[in-house]
Amino acid sequence: MNVLFSSILCLLLTNACKNRESTIDINSENTANFFSHDSSSLYATDILTGADQTALWLPLLKGKYVSCVVNQTSVIGKTHVVDSILGSGINVVNIFAPEHGFRGTEDAGATILNSKDTKTGLQVISLYGANKKPQWNDIADAEIIIFDIQDVGARFYTYISTLHYVMEACAENKKQLIILDRPNPNGFYVDGPILQKEFSSFVGMHPVPIVHGMTIGEYAQMINGEKWLANGVQCDIIVIPCKNYDHKKYYEVKIPPSPNLKSMKAIYLYPSLCLFEGTNVSVGRGTANPFEIFGSPYLSDYKNNNITFTPKTMPGAKSPPFINQKCYGYDYSNIDLTIMREGFATNGITLYDLENIYSSFSEKDKFFLPNNFFNKLSGNDELMQQIKAGLNGEEIKLSWQNDIAAFKQMRKKYLLYPDFE
Repeated sequence: MNVLFSSILCLLLTNACKNRESTIDINSENTANFFSHDSSSLYATDILTGADQTALWLPLLKGKYVSCVVNQTSVIGKTHVVDSILGSGINVVNIFAPEHGFRGTEDAGATILNSKDTKTGLQVISLYGANKKPQWNDIADAEIIIFDIQDVGARFYTYISTLHYVMEACAENKKQLIILDRPNPNGFYVDGPILQKEFSSFVGMHPVPIVHGMTIGEYAQMINGEKWLANGVQCDIIVIPCKNYDHKKYYEVKIPPSPNLKSMKAIYLYPSLCLFEGTNVSVGRGTANPFEIFGSPYLSDYKNNNITFTPKTMPGAKSPPFINQKCYGYDYSNIDLTIMREGFATNGITLYDLENIYSSFSEKDKFFLPNNFFNKLSGNDELMQQIKAGLNGEEIKLSWQNDIAAFKQMRKKYLLYPDFE
């Protein structure tokens, strides 16, 4: 059991949630204001993303035909990167969009169709669904591909899987890839089991831990360096690094990277709580606080319940788990952001909830989904067996420490910024 972190969380939750049967108002705007805290005392304000530093990369595009792999997070101030490129008189061939689409509004797992951007008239080609890799004819006219997407630093967050396939397509078609790097909001620690090859999928393609502690630019260098692309091909990449960033700094993501990561707390909790997506436990999709709460109809007798909530249809959650069913669960939304962040920095991901919810589940044979999606998320079948066997979080974490140590050594080769240790 992660005693220090879990005890801090439990203490704060006890003080913050005195009403054990309080119900989250899913229509409340106040509970979902994105990053409504006073960031001046918490976050570094001098960090510039790769995109912000236009003098370093716009000249590389002059006279070239360009394709852009972007979404709603690809901005310079309030201007979209595509608009900045077009405004500089550069020819943009088309746009490629990852999971959640070009505007970042689609549900997790939703099929994204090709479309046309109404503002620019450019063709938007989906890289999520049946076609996850740019086809040769889609990039045939492009000389340079721009990749600018805000990641959150978890193996199962699919933007790094899209990065893999974009790199592969560029390598196979001899196209140069320019990555406009952005800080990793979870880049201050490394933790979780290393993915085993037989469990590779779009929610985990490479032998890295759940939290890899790397930016998109650093991760791309690892993909190249470890020869993870098909047939060991190498992608010609240029990384435009962030300025004034290091892996010890707080970084505030300014635009929700996906519809259900609506706050910094959700981004911090995501690597731990996302494992519940392979179980019959809701992580709050269809409420105002996704990835800040969790619960299930099967937990009415769970002794640590402090909220109830009922998932509803809403943008970004058209058909959430347990739609219109009352869920009994736990609320992390009132925990102090600094304590939450420092808890993960010190202790890594928390398995406290996973082990305790399983032990309290009224029908244990229904805890893990029958499709074994949990094993894809965890990257192995060992974590499921460890949970079923009643091992606590501390015991489980000990089982992956040697692998973490080896990964950290490999990771050092590809870092662009000072590390957290």
